Amino acid sequence: MSRTEQLTHAKGAEGKKRGRWLALSVLVLAVLLVAVDATVLGLATPALSEDLKPSGTQLLWIGDIYSFVIAGLLVSMGSLGDRIGRKKLLLVGATAFGAVSVLNAYATSPEMMIVARALLGVAGATLMPSTLALIRNIFHDPKERSLAIGIWGATASAGAAVGPVVGGALLQHFWWGSVFLINLPVMIVLVIVGIKLLPESKNPVAGPWDLFSVALSLVGIIGVVYAVKQVATHGMGWEVWAAAVIGAGALYTFVRRQFALTSPLLDMRLFKHRGFSGAVLADLLTVFGLSGLVFFLSQFLQLVQGRDPLEAGLAELPAAIGAVVTGLVAGKYARKYGVRVIVTGGLAAIGIALAALTVIHKETGYPLLGAALLVVGLGAGFSFTVTADVILSSVPKEQAGSASAVSETAYELGAALGIALLGSVVTGVYQGFTAPASVSGPVADAAHESLGGAVEAAKSLDPQTAEQMVGAAQVAFVDGLRLASGVGAAVLLATAVAAWFLLKGQELQEGIEH
Repeated sequence: MSRTEQLTHAKGAEGKKRGRWLALSVLVLAVLLVAVDATVLGLATPALSEDLKPSGTQLLWIGDIYSFVIAGLLVSMGSLGDRIGRKKLLLVGATAFGAVSVLNAYATSPEMMIVARALLGVAGATLMPSTLALIRNIFHDPKERSLAIGIWGATASAGAAVGPVVGGALLQHFWWGSVFLINLPVMIVLVIVGIKLLPESKNPVAGPWDLFSVALSLVGIIGVVYAVKQVATHGMGWEVWAAAVIGAGALYTFVRRQFALTSPLLDMRLFKHRGFSGAVLADLLTVFGLSGLVFFLSQFLQLVQGRDPLEAGLAELPAAIGAVVTGLVAGKYARKYGVRVIVTGGLAAIGIALAALTVIHKETGYPLLGAALLVVGLGAGFSFTVTADVILSSVPKEQAGSASAVSETAYELGAALGIALLGSVVTGVYQGFTAPASVSGPVADAAHESLGGAVEAAKSLDPQTAEQMVGAAQVAFVDGLRLASGVGAAVLLATAVAAWFLLKGQELQEGIEH
């Protein structure tokens, strides 16, 4: 090869490398928006409620339907991307996400808002598995892919944490619909740049898309997630049992059907790979600990310590900072020290941080809370990033969409379980608090429903009685939070032990390359 040919080859290789990272920048835009959108609505809820006047049930559906639909469709959309092309699905989904964001912003009734949020969930479900699957197909070098996954995971963590901060800033100057309209310019850039930079990839022998499996997956996951979430707030009523039974039945039928199909929506044989199954379990329970902690500390910071929503959002940033920092170096350290050391260490760090919160009280200073959040973020960044890498590298790249969807579904289920199961512990302890003797009837019922309900109900009482009731409610909430932290710590530490055995011999360099 002549000197000129060598230079031309080197420039071509450098151009391809630069193109990979530019393509990644497009993918993380999509991840950022989906992550922000999952948390940004929380702060807008009071203004939205005042404008649209939804009932209590409608307000719950406005808040939950987005995550329900995303969780239910992730596996189906990951499989669809394998069949029709991940780039095509991503760009169509991004366009739909932008258009439906406008519908959300200008909703004029609770019913319209619920439908708009559900449609936004459909669009969001196309984005997350497509981004991770494209990373699997763009980055063939394992070390580069680990860094790319680290950036992807760090962006998701940062987006979830930045959501409340962005929402708080927008709501200080604009109406509640502005939290949705910020999606538009980002989606326009994503589509225009993505058309040029993203390569297309799909499974050339994927077979037909089984619509009955799609329906079973949707019904099964939504049923289970709905039941788990309802347990935390309303206990085990007949409708919760019904949702759980229908969901579990649909998932059982889904699994049986996948084994029978020649072209399954999800290849269940993937779970026979010990590293794959161990990574999925660690993935799910990492998010279990992270989401449960952040959710209940949000209430603690606002309703017990009296911080405003924006201040509470900023107070939780150490979790995101920790996840970003370790997410970017997780692959490097997993190669140096071993996958199971890093994942086990990450899970143990989350467990230890949760254990530290078993000693908090109303006057606990921010240093302990901030340190716990930082350690949780550091642990989650290590564990979540490495497990995502293991899940992707355990399958052929033609099945990257399905594997990515499994990782994302584990994330959604982990978030639901963290809030619901730890929430049921907090609620069980909280509802036992004793209100002042003069408080009874609807006011007492509202106060025992939740800490937020107690604070709201206290506004109708005289100042002395209100102070007594809110004080008793806060003590009960903190008692519940301490117990839930202990339960969460036990679960995470037990998972760390399980991961040590399940991930034995697992290395990031392993995996099927084609």
